[in-house]
Amino acid sequence: MKIAILGTRGIPNNYGGFEQFAECVSVSLVKRGHQVTVYNPHFHYYQSDTYNGVMIRKIYSPEKSIGASANFIYDYLCLKDALKLDFDIILECGYHSNAPSYFLMGQRKSPILITNMDGLEWKRSKWNRTTRWLIKRLEKLAVKKSHYLVSDNIGIQQYYKNEFGVDSCCIAYGATPVDVFDEQCIKAYGITPNHYFMLIARLEPENNIEPVLDGYLMSGSKLPFLVIGNNDTPYGRYLKNKYANENINFVGGLYQKEILDSLRYYAKAYFHGHSVGGTNPSLLEAMASKALIVAHDNVFNRAVLKGNALFFSTDRDVVNVINQIDEFEVRNFKENNYLLIKNEYSWGKIASMYESLFEDALKRLAFDKV
Repeated sequence: MKIAILGTRGIPNNYGGFEQFAECVSVSLVKRGHQVTVYNPHFHYYQSDTYNGVMIRKIYSPEKSIGASANFIYDYLCLKDALKLDFDIILECGYHSNAPSYFLMGQRKSPILITNMDGLEWKRSKWNRTTRWLIKRLEKLAVKKSHYLVSDNIGIQQYYKNEFGVDSCCIAYGATPVDVFDEQCIKAYGITPNHYFMLIARLEPENNIEPVLDGYLMSGSKLPFLVIGNNDTPYGRYLKNKYANENINFVGGLYQKEILDSLRYYAKAYFHGHSVGGTNPSLLEAMASKALIVAHDNVFNRAVLKGNALFFSTDRDVVNVINQIDEFEVRNFKENNYLLIKNEYSWGKIASMYESLFEDALKRLAFDKV
């Protein structure tokens, strides 16, 4: 098969999220004998034409001059270019800036356009009413014009069934099991193994950082709490001011995977407050690092964790978890989650599921032509 992957900031991954997805899945598909092209913006730091067997196609993006709105232009140019080539499959990552260019498909049945719909972006509190309306319209457009949809969580799959009456293929995000940890990595933060709490998140209201930190303070715990995520934003500065406490350390953005893996592994508990996404990459990475996870209680997190975590909904729940954490039966949670990553969320399995979706889609297309 000839496959194009669009809608990312390019590979090799330098951002996380869809970029990591594009890198891991494309390389795995090439190893399975497929021709895969990933579209990169022209300014991407990696300027070679191939990466581990994956072909790189560089497309102009005016992001450096006009900012985030350039994504609409870039995604349009990517799809326009892809339609000139003989791809069997075009996989779009996300729909927010991609969907307006879908008119280029016209009534085409080929190439097959598949959209990974990502999370429920319109639910994010950072968007005003007009932007939320626009995102919902783009979501509807992507549903209408895509030949197939991918949901990365059963909760997202149910949403599209209930909201639009459409089926989608449920294929999760992936992660790589971690087996090597370095205790030296955590000493720079003035902490010791099993004697600190932590969270990693975009500092946004829907990630439930306030209930977690309120509960932590209410518990009276003296163990340090690390908050990792860019705090140079209005809400980040609000949080730093509200929780100015000697035991709460706002670390800021931290992107070295080896350090993050070790911090997760040695933490007494890792809090995951995400509530509007599907299968969140940071949750899978915590599972892969054998962290003890305390997750916000919602359909997305429960679908991923399958009961191998402690859950909270309110700050009082957080108080109870912190004060009773040594009494809970959590001995198997870490190992169960690690095995889930190896068996259910490995990149090899994720790539295999996409391969099956692509093959089935092509078979149906061939049948329809008969």
